[in-house]
Amino acid sequence: MTVIDNDAPATTGDHAPGPVVDFDTEPAAYRHWRLEIDGPVATLTLAVDPDGGIVAGYELKMNSYDLGVDIELYDAVQRLRFEHPEVTSVIVTGGLDRMFCAGANIRMLAASPHAWKVNFCKFTNETRNGIEDATANSGQTYIAAVNGTSAGGGYELAAACEQILLVDDGTSAVSLPEVPLLGVLPGTGGLTRVVDKRKVRKDRADIFATRQEGVRGQTAVDWGLVDGLAKASALMTDARERALAAGAGSPRPGDAQGVRLTPLRRSVGDDTLEYTSVSVDIDRDGRRADIVVTVPDEAPPADAAGALGQGAEYWPLRVTRELDDAILRLRTNEQEIGTWVFRVRGDHQRALAFDAQLRELSADWFVNEVNHYLKRTLKRLDVTSRSLFSVIEPGSAFDGFLAEIALASDRQYMLEGVFEDVDPDATPASLTLTDSNLGPFPMGNGLTRLQSRFYGHDDQVDAVAAEKDTALDAAAADGLGLVTMALDDIDFEDELRIVLEERASLSPDALTGMEANHRFVGPETMETKIFGRLTAWQNWIFIRPNASGPEGALRRFGTGRRADYDMKRV
Repeated sequence: MTVIDNDAPATTGDHAPGPVVDFDTEPAAYRHWRLEIDGPVATLTLAVDPDGGIVAGYELKMNSYDLGVDIELYDAVQRLRFEHPEVTSVIVTGGLDRMFCAGANIRMLAASPHAWKVNFCKFTNETRNGIEDATANSGQTYIAAVNGTSAGGGYELAAACEQILLVDDGTSAVSLPEVPLLGVLPGTGGLTRVVDKRKVRKDRADIFATRQEGVRGQTAVDWGLVDGLAKASALMTDARERALAAGAGSPRPGDAQGVRLTPLRRSVGDDTLEYTSVSVDIDRDGRRADIVVTVPDEAPPADAAGALGQGAEYWPLRVTRELDDAILRLRTNEQEIGTWVFRVRGDHQRALAFDAQLRELSADWFVNEVNHYLKRTLKRLDVTSRSLFSVIEPGSAFDGFLAEIALASDRQYMLEGVFEDVDPDATPASLTLTDSNLGPFPMGNGLTRLQSRFYGHDDQVDAVAAEKDTALDAAAADGLGLVTMALDDIDFEDELRIVLEERASLSPDALTGMEANHRFVGPETMETKIFGRLTAWQNWIFIRPNASGPEGALRRFGTGRRADYDMKRV
C-alpha cells in the first residue's frame, strides 16, 4: 500500500487535494495486521500502529482503523483464499490488551472530506462482505475471538464473521455506540447484520444501538449478539476448537498448491493506467475514463492443473485483479471522472473458450476462487457511483462473463454494421450470452444482471436465455432489449459524443442517486440494505450539522462538551 503526497491536506473541505492511494500491499508490509498460519487455521491479529494513519492528522488509538488498515485486511482475505488452500478457518482477534477494536477512527471521520468518508465506508463494507463470501463460498469460516472492547466498527468486523466468541471478564462488551455517542450510524453494516444476520429481536436491537456502554457477558449471548463466552486464559484455545470444528467439513484441498498473488504489472501516467489486459485513458475535459479490457491471443490451458500452473497469470484471474485495481484507484483518486466508458476487445472464440472453462472447471478449488473473485469485482462495479457506459463495435468481445460488464452498465451503444470509411471489410459487432449470464455472477440483490434488466418481464429473460450461445448482431441484440441503441456508422459517433457530453453536464449527486435506484431493482437483501440503505443514510447523516457541524457530535467528541443538536426531525 502506497500513499503519495501523504501530507496533502485532507481536512479543509471536499475540494481539498487529498492523498493518492493505491491498494498494493502484502503480509511482510503490513503495519496493522499480523497473519499466522497453523495447519488448517489462520489467525489474523489486529494491532494497529497508532502512527500508521494513511494520511496525517490523527492517531489510530485503541485499535481504531482507517482506510489503510482495511486495505491490509482486504489483502489478507484475498491471499487466504488464493494462497492458502489448506486453511479452512480464520480466527480474527485483537493484539492489544483487552482491546479487540474500537472501530473507525473518530478523528479521521471528523476531519475527512465527505467523499473520503463515502469511499472509506464503501470499501470497508465490500471487505466485510468479502469475509462473509469466503465463509459461504470458499470453505473458509471466519471466527471472531473478541478479546476485549469491541465498539462500533469493531463489532461490525466481528459480526462479519460466522461466529463470535466474547471474552468473559466482567467488563468487555460489544457495542454500537454511534447513535448515542456520535450522532451517526454504524456505517459498515452494523445495524443490518444485527437484525438480518444475527436475528436479534428488534426491541433488543433498539436498546443495543442506543446503549453507549453496550452489552456484555451472558446477556450478549442470550440476545444473540455473540455465540459464546470464554475466560481470557481460554479464549484462543476455545476459538481454535471452534475453528477446527467449523473447518471439518470444508471442501478445500489441504494438500493443494496455493497461488501466490504476485504484484500487478501496472504503469501509471498523469492520465493513464496501463495493465497487461486493462487500460484506462482519462479525458479530464470530458470528465470521462475510457476503459478497455483486452482478451489475450493465447488459448486457455488444457485443464485445471494447467490453470493452477499459470497461477496469477491465469488470464481470468489476471484480468479480474487488474479490473478490480482500476476500479478502486479510479473510485478513490479520480472523483471528478464521473463517466466510465467500457470496451472489450479481442477474439470472440478466445473469450468464449475462457468463459466455458470457468464454468466447466468450477468445481476445482482454484477456478472456484477465480469465479467468486470475478463475482465480487462485478459487484464492486455495480455499487460504484459512476455513470457506466459500454460501447460494442467491430472487434468487441462482450461474450460470456465479459458481457456482464455491458449488463452492469447503465447504457449500451452498439454499432450496426461497420465503420464504412475506416474498415469496410471488418466483421460487424456481435455479442454472445452463455450460461455465465444466467446465474454464476449475481448482483447484491440476488438477481442476475439480466433479471435486473428485465425485472418484472420474465418472458424477456426467457427470450434472451433461448438465444444463449448465439452470436447476436446489433439488430438481434436490439430486438432482445440487450442494448440501449443500435446505430449505423452515420449516427454512431455523433450520438455517442452527444450522450457523453450531456452526461458530463448533469449533477453528479443526482446521477449517483438515480443510478443506484435503477441498478438495484427487486428484492432487498442484507447486501443491498447495507449499500443502498445503511450507507446512504450514514453518509447523509455525516454531512448534517448534528454530526459534522461546529457544535456536532463528531466535532465535540473527546472535548468533554456535549453536542448541540437541532431537535427537528427531517
